[in-house]
Formats: sequence, structure tokens, C-alpha cells
Amino acid sequence: MDEERDGVSLTNLDEPLFSGAEATKRDLVDYLDAVRGQLIPELSGRPLSVVRVLRGQEPFMQKNVPKYTPPWVRTIRLWAESSRREVSYALCDDRRTLLWFANQRAVEYHPTLTEAGQQHRPDYLILDIDPPSGSEFRLAVLAAHLVREALAGCGLAGAVKTSGAKGVHVFVPITGAGAEDAAAATRAVAARAGRLDPALTTTAFIREDREGKVFLDSTRAGGATVVAAYSPRIRPGVPVSFPLPWDELDAVTPADFTVRTAARLITPGTRWAGQLPPAQHLPADLVAEGHTIPVARVQAMHEGKRRARARRTGGTGPPEADS
Repeated sequence: MDEERDGVSLTNLDEPLFSGAEATKRDLVDYLDAVRGQLIPELSGRPLSVVRVLRGQEPFMQKNVPKYTPPWVRTIRLWAESSRREVSYALCDDRRTLLWFANQRAVEYHPTLTEAGQQHRPDYLILDIDPPSGSEFRLAVLAAHLVREALAGCGLAGAVKTSGAKGVHVFVPITGAGAEDAAAATRAVAARAGRLDPALTTTAFIREDREGKVFLDSTRAGGATVVAAYSPRIRPGVPVSFPLPWDELDAVTPADFTVRTAARLITPGTRWAGQLPPAQHLPADLVAEGHTIPVARVQAMHEGKRRARARRTGGTGPPEADS
């Protein structure tokens, strides 16, 4: 043991966090402990997935808590449709749990969009704005302003943060909407933003169809997770997903906020809770429009099958109908 905090044994603190991190495990622990007052409220009460990076291994996402999880870590069992089994998720509600995760080399923190027990009542609409390459963050910023304009056009407001990777997340607090209506409204916001500048943005889920444009990803809905504000990312330099006022977004890059710099950059004006507007009801016309837009993942799956059939047949003849 190198150190103990809040009853949690911390080990191997001076080891490199991962190749290219330019940071140690101690840097991760110190950062998470320093921002716990901002990060824990984003995680508390929400089933949590983390991305861990162990020595000599590739990063992996952990949903199910390991058998050696301490008994004081709160958990909740939920049915996972993708794996067709129950998963025991952690609830990171306190400093001790956060420090335990840090000692497990959990770098990224991805809570659900709903609180435990409220799986069908999402708290947010989220647009994940993804530029074609990491060097084109400015394009993501331009697209984020289009999303803001589209939201304003239907009477909604959102807050913005860097994703910690190469793009931007726009969060819109909502109330009173079920999961399907919230997902539909997210698709409609993306479509409306895309129509404002179709030369810059696209909602095409299949990467090869994006033509070098900024992707307005509307699939962060339902049972999806999104990296929390202030969470580190497994990227060179260990950048952090960092909230910003809208008028400061144009002046930053994702690399400005890392586990070594971000804690001291948090000010009253950059606190996520202070930037998020109150929860809003979704306009009926926005929801209705969204229900006319195909679900991107489903549409992409069918299109992928159609293209695979076309390749097998040499592209001759009409495409088969999807079942």
C-alpha cells in the first residue's frame, strides 16, 4: 500500500497510467479526489459503467462489478438487453467509492441518462457532436452552435461540454418524457440542426456515408450512457470532459483540460450544475417529427445487410427487401 484515503488502500501510485498518458496513477487519484464535489453529483444514484486500463492490457468497459467489490459499494441489478442477463452496476455515491474505482484504474466514468429505478424516464436529451478527425474541433464547435440554434427554435435550452475526446456534448435537461419520446425528440433536434447547414453536418450513422462532415449523433438515448462531466478519458495526455459557457467554447481545445490542469480551472462559471438549465417539457411537434425519423442504428443495420447482399451478388439486380 502506498497511501490510504477515507479507508481505501491506494497502491502503485507512481506507475504510468497507460502508454502515452503522460500521467501516473497518482495523477488520476489526485484529480478525481480534487473534483469529487463536482463529479460525484453526476454519478450519484445512476448505474455506472467505467472504462479501466490495467497494466499491459487494452482498455475495457466494465459494467458488472467484480466479485471482490467491497460490500460498502452500493449496487443495483438491472436487466441488460444486449447481453440478455442481469448486470450488477455500481452506484458511485461517495468519496470512498470513487477512490476505490480510481485504485482499480477506472479512468472513464459513464453513468446512465436515468436514475436507478427510473429507466424509462430519461433526465436528458444528448447530442454527441463528432468531427471527422481530432484536428477539427473547431468544426464540432460550429456544429454545436447549430444545435443550440435548433434547440432555441423549439423553445429549449442546453449546456455544453467538451467530450474529452475530439468532440462536444450538448445536454438538454428534460422532464415528463418517456424513453421513446425522448429518443424521438433527440433525432428531431439533430435533423433540424443538420438542415441549418447540410454542408457542415450529417446524421448519417454509417461512417463511410458522412463525406467528411461533422456527425450529429442522436443515439445517446434510452439505455445509453455518456461520459460524465469532469470524467477523464483514455487518450494521450488524459484529457477531461469539461463544461464551458457557450461563449467560451470557441476559444478552447480538448487538450486544454487534463487530469493535471482541469481541477484548478474549475470556477463558478464552469461548474456543470450551474450551467444546466432547469428541466424542460418537450414540444409535441418535436416529438412527433422525431417519430417519423428512422432509428439510426436500426436503419444502419438494415443498410449494412443490404450492402453486404449487393457485394455478394456483384451489385446486380434490385436489392432484396429487409425482413
